[in-house]
Order: sequence, then structure tokens, then C-alpha cells
Amino acid sequence: MAISTRFSVAVHTLVLIDMNREKPLTSEFIAGSVGTNPVVIRRIMSQLKKAGLIYSAPGITETRLLKEADSITLLEVYRAVSADTALFDLHQHPNPACLVGANIQDSLDEIFQAATRKMEEELAAVSIADVAADILKKSKA
Repeated sequence: MAISTRFSVAVHTLVLIDMNREKPLTSEFIAGSVGTNPVVIRRIMSQLKKAGLIYSAPGITETRLLKEADSITLLEVYRAVSADTALFDLHQHPNPACLVGANIQDSLDEIFQAATRKMEEELAAVSIADVAADILKKSKA
């Protein structure tokens, strides 16, 4: 099971916006960088806008971050585009007459919650500015 690509596309989009502050960016331009369809970008940008991370308007090429890049964490981005999905999902209807089936969900739920908390701690420690800086560093290597 993997986290939806919406998360990485959203991070890509925000970094691109941050690194091109002086340029008007269209969903077509962003889609070209991401390697996807502009409709996908517009959907993700809508989620980022709803989360208060970007400003954009239909028909206007002005797209900008609403917060400084160093104050936008990857956790905020993850929550903006993945709010409706759990990182882990439990299978339904295990056999209650089976020792494992009767207890597996409670056991896994505790483990999954701990793993989710750890992932969220890691994402909260990284900002869009950190990703942009890493990209610039790698481009010079």
C-alpha cells in the first residue's frame, strides 16, 4: 500500500511555485514539470488553496504561496491532499471464531497508529524550503 502520488505532486507543485516566485505559473507549466495532465494539477491546487497554502484564481496566472516556504511543513501538505484517506487500512470481517481473526484488528490498529504518528513527526520536521534547498544542492552536485 502506498501513499497517493497526490502528496508528491503537491510537494512538487509548492516547491515549483516557491522557486519561481517572479514568474507567472500556469497549471500547464506545472503539469509539464510534474509530467502529468493540467487537470490533475488544478485538482491538487484546489486542495492546496482550500488548505490555505496557495493563492490562485481561474484564468489568472498569478499563483503564490500564502505562507513562507520555511513555514509550510510536509505534514501540512500531506494533510491537505490526503485528509480523507488513512495511511493504513484494516481488512474487514476477520473470523471472530479464530484466535488471530478475533484480535488482529486491535493489535494492528495500535501498531498502525504508532507508525502514523512517527511518519507525521518526520513530515512535520521538513518544510517546502528544505526540499527546495535540497533540490538546489543536488543540481549543483
